[in-house]
Amino acid sequence: MTRSPARDLPFQHTENRAVSMSASPHHNPFADWLRTHAVPLDHLDPEAPLDDLEPLRAIIGDARVVAIGESSHFINEFAAMRERILRFLAERCGFTVLAFEFGFSEGFPLDAWAQGEGTDNDLSAHLAGTIPVGVDAPLRWIRRHNRTASTPVHFTGIDIPAAGGSLLPALAPVADYLRRIDPETLPILQEATRIAESFAGGSAAVAAPAWARLATAEQDALSAALTRLLIRFRSLAPLYVSRGDQHSYDIAVRRLEGACHADHTFRAMADLFAGKGLTADTSARDVYMAESVLWHLDRFEPGTRIVLAAHNAHIQKTPVSFNGHLTGLPMGQHLHRALGDDYFALGLASTTGHTADMPRDENTPFGFTIDATALEPAEPGSIEAAFADAELGLSIADLQQARPQADPGNVGLVPGPDRIRIQSAYLHTPVLEAFDAILHTPTSTVADNL
Repeated sequence: MTRSPARDLPFQHTENRAVSMSASPHHNPFADWLRTHAVPLDHLDPEAPLDDLEPLRAIIGDARVVAIGESSHFINEFAAMRERILRFLAERCGFTVLAFEFGFSEGFPLDAWAQGEGTDNDLSAHLAGTIPVGVDAPLRWIRRHNRTASTPVHFTGIDIPAAGGSLLPALAPVADYLRRIDPETLPILQEATRIAESFAGGSAAVAAPAWARLATAEQDALSAALTRLLIRFRSLAPLYVSRGDQHSYDIAVRRLEGACHADHTFRAMADLFAGKGLTADTSARDVYMAESVLWHLDRFEPGTRIVLAAHNAHIQKTPVSFNGHLTGLPMGQHLHRALGDDYFALGLASTTGHTADMPRDENTPFGFTIDATALEPAEPGSIEAAFADAELGLSIADLQQARPQADPGNVGLVPGPDRIRIQSAYLHTPVLEAFDAILHTPTSTVADNL
């Protein structure tokens, strides 16, 4: 979840791409392109027939990881469209994994539930205390789907523990692992857990400020313990595997890496808010998510295709900056670098209605409130303005067709959109480079059951 305010604010980016269309001071050239190339969609209901999504098959091609974003969490229409696309990709295109912006460590019991373990009502207990980012509905669909599907769909988490809210979801199972495999190392883990318990919260918006209030000696002791554990795990890999098995070892190491990345993120956020942050230091969370996707991709059957659900600012292929300062390299940039054309980024955007702003408030369970903010008319130069000027409804545009390489003659090139909404603000970035396609819903509404 994109909770760092510095990541949720717009910035200026000078790089731009172009689309082949004659320019005119009286109209939006990219809107003209959209009128010609955008494909209308018929349904928003997740349970509706899927035939209107068939053009998506050609748009994504052979991509192994298809990321579906959203310009804001907690939006009804985005959740509905992501569930429809998940259905389409699973039922018609052979995708068998949903990777979600949810804790890597916490994802394993959710997958067990999705495969049929326990009762339908157990999901609420599994999700208790987690931020309601839209994981409930797709999990319930996967469980229903798997009852009759010849090939089951799996659920995986990819994020640092509790999305940066607590180290405990990762450290607790690592402690269980050490009790079996290396009990003499357990005191180091227990010391890290003691410190982690002192600032654990429901989200990074709670935990990061609480971490910043720890004594420097406690902060450093936590980092030292986590680093020592990780190095020991890697150094003794043959011994650990001989005492257990490779799969359990791999999961334990990945959990410990998640705790280390979260610890680094606490430091990065504290420095950022203090005005002394290192360039792009908050990238630690995004690179962990990218590596988690690759971790899962390597461990499923060859040819496995993954649907990846996360915020637009995480799935985009271009850097995130603020006021001209590079603040983060998103997950999508790392995945594009690793997978090339096997990674596909589908951004979700809206032009009217409301979005969910998240002002910080440490007195709330998750450290922020959710404000339904009315969307102003889209800014000129934004992808939203292009859809509005084109007067398009529910539709999808394949931006790959608008890139210069799609028009080798480069005749009449004009700039493509240079910004996209992030909540009620704008992220300035070359949209044609950041995303491979944009799905547009004309109106967005904030969920009222949070």
